[in-house]
Amino acid sequence: MTDSPRTDVSAPHRSARAAAAAAFGLQGFLLAAILTQLPRYQDRFGFDDTVIVVAVVTVSLVAGAGSVVAEHLARRFSSKSALRLGLATIAVAGGALGFSPDTGTFLACLFVYGAGLGMVDAAANMQAVSIQHAYGRFILSSFHAVWSVGAIAGALFVAATSALDVGVAAAQLTAALVVAAGLALCGPRLLVRSDSIRTAPSTTGALPVTVPIRALLALGSAMALFYAIDFSVGNWSALYVRNVLFADAGTAALALAAYQCAASAARLSGDRWVARYGEISVVRAGSAIGVTGMTVVVLAQSPAVAIAGFLVVGLGVPVVAPLCFSAAGRLAPAGQVDDVVARINLFNYAGTLVGGAIVGGVAAATSLRIGFVVPLLFAVALLLLAPAFAPHRNRDRQSERAPERD
Repeated sequence: MTDSPRTDVSAPHRSARAAAAAAFGLQGFLLAAILTQLPRYQDRFGFDDTVIVVAVVTVSLVAGAGSVVAEHLARRFSSKSALRLGLATIAVAGGALGFSPDTGTFLACLFVYGAGLGMVDAAANMQAVSIQHAYGRFILSSFHAVWSVGAIAGALFVAATSALDVGVAAAQLTAALVVAAGLALCGPRLLVRSDSIRTAPSTTGALPVTVPIRALLALGSAMALFYAIDFSVGNWSALYVRNVLFADAGTAALALAAYQCAASAARLSGDRWVARYGEISVVRAGSAIGVTGMTVVVLAQSPAVAIAGFLVVGLGVPVVAPLCFSAAGRLAPAGQVDDVVARINLFNYAGTLVGGAIVGGVAAATSLRIGFVVPLLFAVALLLLAPAFAPHRNRDRQSERAPERD
């Protein structure tokens, strides 16, 4: 960011930063707790891998609709309201998943969860961008780092409950109660109005969002490319290590664990790197690291080398998502940050669909090794899009800043 760092950040904004970070962590925790239980649901209901892939892709579509709902709620009320409703939705739907008596009910609960997921995605990033504006320096990466930590905690939670032979229903209910408790604690401390620079009164009508379309599409493309890479690693890394490199299931699971641990480290340090070198340099470096890691994955001849490659990928590309939201927030006209953040968030799900469809299709037609060439090319494309991360600010933003309603 080019704003001068502020030293007068208010106590409500500091409290809101902790609350919004908790929301990111809760979302990551429950998502991992659900995804890592999918094999057990598969055993319970007897559906094949195709059903899982279709379900996950459909959830991405529903989540896109949830992101649009969050935009309207934020415009009518505030992103605080949208985020609280989204967290409540994923808690209820996530808890209900474990009690599903059949495949149809399971998929219905999963789709409701997807709608809530999209609301949380959009509204949490609205809050984060607003809080970053109040701080006057780049802090978005730290929010996404908490998401990664939450995801690791969710995966470890499922591993622990499985080792203790805890039933799926009890485990999912416990995970949902964790989210509900977190919502009760952090919900009241969120910002009342996410857009900290809003000057016009709230309105229920749709407002034209005057953002340069080329800049928005460039940032959206970068967002989609990152999530396509992220989805590819999340869904195919274990299968690649197990089926192509002939590792056992336990070793194969280390591929995703290595990626997520590295992603946490990258995002925790991302704020510092951006402050020192700027967004464009960080995106270029992260993308280059991603290209290196994916090259190692594609050429790997042993499980250990492939796992190391996934770890390297995690050290690079995960910084892209928070930088996309940050750049979009700076690009937005005064009073329309929530709207632009919600719209850039839609590219998240476009990337998920691309990652699932193209990588899965290439892998089915050839092999997973060839399939992972696709995210390698996506990382190269990210490198080329690095200049998009320095959009021009609204010239009048500084003069239009107004105190936040907390």
